[in-house]
Amino acid sequence: MYLCSFLHNGQEKYGALTANQQQVIDIKEAEQALFHSKELPASLNEALSAPSSQRRLEEVFEQANNAGANVLSLNEVTLLAPIQRPNKNIICLGINYREHAYEFEGTTEDDKAIPKQPIVFSKLPTSVAAPEQGILSHSTVTSELDYEGELAIIIGKEGTYIPKEEAYDYIYGYTIINDVTARDLQRNHKQWLLGKGLDTHCPMGPFLVTSDEIPNPQKLDIETRVNGEVRQKSNTELLIFDIPTIIETLSKGITLQPGDIIATGTPKGVGLGFDPPKFLKDGDIVEVEIERIGVLRNEIVPARVSKETKIEIN
Repeated sequence: MYLCSFLHNGQEKYGALTANQQQVIDIKEAEQALFHSKELPASLNEALSAPSSQRRLEEVFEQANNAGANVLSLNEVTLLAPIQRPNKNIICLGINYREHAYEFEGTTEDDKAIPKQPIVFSKLPTSVAAPEQGILSHSTVTSELDYEGELAIIIGKEGTYIPKEEAYDYIYGYTIINDVTARDLQRNHKQWLLGKGLDTHCPMGPFLVTSDEIPNPQKLDIETRVNGEVRQKSNTELLIFDIPTIIETLSKGITLQPGDIIATGTPKGVGLGFDPPKFLKDGDIVEVEIERIGVLRNEIVPARVSKETKIEIN
């Protein structure tokens, strides 16, 4: 299934794409129409929280898809991030492509730049942004805004101390994340939370694609474009630490739960890696495309802070 969260007539909903990927089934409306019940929870995040609701979602989709029921054109809806309000921080892998390790350290073919263990950090839930939503430039606090296109894992089953050979059993699906980064904040504060966690700096989507649709997530083309110029072009087979290793490492003493989001790292070609650096500016269009998932598109937009300290998009 290609799952999504969306706005329709001012209401937040979630659903699954039909085979032509031009229409979306309103899952909650379909459940009520076809099953005369309201078992499914209000959000996609909640629907992933238990095996019973996951099964119910699949059951409703199958029936509605066969019946052609409760279908909306994608042109009628506004896509939101698949998981609008994560229950916890987004877990992220740093420096997880060899060529990116070289550019990050400013070296060439130096194995000292390759991490011996996965580098893990996180992004705040409030950093999540929707497809087509403006990425706030936050120019009052950063002048070195960068992009990082990444494949993200969505956990579907609770587990801890998960061995590599069982890792894929715990994955519900995959999506795209742009790990937007304020390089100066990242550098100045040493820890990466501020540099990675500003509001709107985790665009996600456009869809959550279930694992059955992507039999080999370790062989997906990934590309990032800025104003149409290809900046990053790689394949997930080049991850330093593969997906089973990531899940095994993270679950050693930490319980992974349904709905947890894990960004697997970005390839070579970030703005910082150019000479001179190619940082983002207001008006830039950033597109991250991953094979079998789609294109995540966002524009960099200015923000102003009102007297009530509420950030507003101009």
